[in-house]
Amino acid sequence: MIHKTIYSSISGKLVALAFLALFFSCSPVKFVPENRYLLNKVEVEVDNSEINKEETKIQIRQKENYKILGFARFHLWLYNSSSKNKPNSWLKRIGEPPEIYDEALVGASRDRLKQYLGNKGFFRAKVDSETDLNEKKQKAHVKYKIETGEQYKIRKINYHISDSALQSIFFRDSTRTFISEGTPFDFNLLEKQRTQIVNLFKNEGYYYFSKDEVSYLADSSLYEKEIVLDLFIGTDARQAEARKFKPHYLNHFYISVLPGSVPVSSAQSNLGQFSDTIQWENHTLFSTPEFKYRPGLFRSLLQMESGSLYRLADARHTFDAFNRLRQFRFIDIQFNEPDFPTDSHLLDCHIRLAPLSKQAVSFDIEGTNTSGNLGIAGNVNYQHRNMFRGAEVFQVNVKGAMERQQRVNGNVTEYFNTREIGPEVSLTFPKILGPKQLVDAFWNLLPKTIFTLGYNYQRRPEYTRTISGLKFGYDWMTSEYRKHTWNLLDFNMVNLYQFDPDFIERIKDLYIKSSFTDHLILASNYSSVYNTQRLGIAKNYTYLRFNLESAGNLLYLFSETLDRPYSQVVDSIGPGSAEFYTLFNTRFAQYVKSDLEFRYGHIFDKYNSVVGRAFLGVGLPYGNFDVLPFEKKYFTGGANGIRAWQVRSLGPGTYRAPATDYPNQSSDIKLEANIEYRFNLISFLEGALFLDAGNIWAINEKDNRPGAQFKLNEFYKQLALGTGTGFRFDFSYFIFRLDLGMKLRDPSQVSGNGWIPGHRKYTGDDFNISFAIGYPF
Repeated sequence: MIHKTIYSSISGKLVALAFLALFFSCSPVKFVPENRYLLNKVEVEVDNSEINKEETKIQIRQKENYKILGFARFHLWLYNSSSKNKPNSWLKRIGEPPEIYDEALVGASRDRLKQYLGNKGFFRAKVDSETDLNEKKQKAHVKYKIETGEQYKIRKINYHISDSALQSIFFRDSTRTFISEGTPFDFNLLEKQRTQIVNLFKNEGYYYFSKDEVSYLADSSLYEKEIVLDLFIGTDARQAEARKFKPHYLNHFYISVLPGSVPVSSAQSNLGQFSDTIQWENHTLFSTPEFKYRPGLFRSLLQMESGSLYRLADARHTFDAFNRLRQFRFIDIQFNEPDFPTDSHLLDCHIRLAPLSKQAVSFDIEGTNTSGNLGIAGNVNYQHRNMFRGAEVFQVNVKGAMERQQRVNGNVTEYFNTREIGPEVSLTFPKILGPKQLVDAFWNLLPKTIFTLGYNYQRRPEYTRTISGLKFGYDWMTSEYRKHTWNLLDFNMVNLYQFDPDFIERIKDLYIKSSFTDHLILASNYSSVYNTQRLGIAKNYTYLRFNLESAGNLLYLFSETLDRPYSQVVDSIGPGSAEFYTLFNTRFAQYVKSDLEFRYGHIFDKYNSVVGRAFLGVGLPYGNFDVLPFEKKYFTGGANGIRAWQVRSLGPGTYRAPATDYPNQSSDIKLEANIEYRFNLISFLEGALFLDAGNIWAINEKDNRPGAQFKLNEFYKQLALGTGTGFRFDFSYFIFRLDLGMKLRDPSQVSGNGWIPGHRKYTGDDFNISFAIGYPF
């Protein structure tokens, strides 16, 4: 065994040395023509800390080849690894050709930098460049030196608004401005101000008002480094087209639910396509028997009314309301003056909708992995998108899964097939169902009411568990990025049986054994998610999620108020019994739980990004059930936690479970932080380096697992730390992930304050391979 370990170590080092030798032996100028230079480095030096260096680099027309890990030109290396005799080789297609230094592009970059600075008010900026050409290595180093000078400021703004009505609206809203006396003269701010002015008038009925009606005249000759700015809104010449400067009112609404896949150009000119026409209060609905909707649906979705002022915000909100239904593959909203207008200030609204298929059945199958335990899962889904002709979505989903798991018992490895199967039925209404006051409060927040009924059967190595659930709640949007979910009722009946005798023996004297008894959860919960990430868009993003849940308090108050008698509850795991309040002859849980998760993704370029995550969660059990139910507890480790540990094998605190136990550690408090650097290797393959830290702890002193309790003066000494590397395989429809984690600090280790490097040799238990679908966060 010793010889094998030494051999493996030597082999690994030889492979690493061979790769490094191959990487650095390939000349980076292999495909650089004679008397030309590889653009090796581009630098920007700015004497003003207020200038964003990243923005200045965007202006540069020619940049060096992309790097990963901050130094390795991996894609250039791939290109240079190809043969000169094969112009269309695979390595050339996935690699990046050398960036050849071009003096003309350096000059163009200087001009763009000067223009960029001028747009920010630095009219006297100086931009120089220095180029260092290394003839021997055929490499060029370009440095741009920027002296910004002083930034011009706006000294005075003169307003020229030819129409008195426009003038009244503008000055009524003048507090919402991007420019004022003393602000920098910045073209970006001027453009933002112009857009805001246009939106201001479009939200006051001026449908035809456009950016052409807003202009500026800047005079820098009167004062030193100060601008006198004239802002023009409308001109006498343009007022000949009077409709641009008159507010418009909404007249008639035409809603067309289109058959087929091609939208018609006008609902009124294609009436022959529609066999059903419904009219009400200046609204006309055209549809076919195949796609028939009740008028009440459109009353609730339209954020505009006949006779009201046209408002751009209302039109956008109406589009969002239709889009949130997920009923239509095509949504088009247009405004036109009536064909035979009695009043030139009226607008007809034409809404054209192309619905998706009314019913659909889908089946998907996927591989699963829980800390190296491979399995398979499948879903059969039926969906009806217009159940009661009001865009109600009825959905039935049946999920089944099987996973092969293992545990070590002494010198024997035991295998188990865990099984899970269960149906779930949901019905979603595109509105709030409830008291009128609640309906009125949510009418413009794109609300939904959701009913869910489910049953789940799980057979695990330690026990069999069934969960029967009923849920009723709402979700709504308060902005493009912020979603809220409020479940008034979240009911779960949990039954456990067929316990493994060894499992019972291990936990019978532990406080947490109560988590594995039959229980009932009657909870209410609220969740808020703020997410600026958009799929397919490489842009910095922020994600913030807050959850709050309370369970059992109303039941406990009800039992106390009515002076209900306690029920005798027999312990299904260990001997003995106790008295508690019950519902349906089952003890109900009582707790408060909340958690907060934050993520931030920073995109450096098309090949490099970094994502950070922080998580804090706390659950407090009390009253009728002084331990959190198992399914409500926190755990860590595994593919989406601290990846150097198997799932549920870390913590709580400094506690180390017996080696023969199947990993099943969970507790009441969780603190975790992760950072991951991602870099693209080839078209479908992405690499990653990561660092994970955190742990879980018990909140209740009754938890008798040694070292499990959370203590304010101790918890930071009990943080686990792991690092590692991995690959992400992007197959378009899904991302397959492979991570290798390595422990750096193990809080359950007594020696070295938990640190492994420098205190003991690494063993196989200090490494963990995780397979998963999708990114960890």
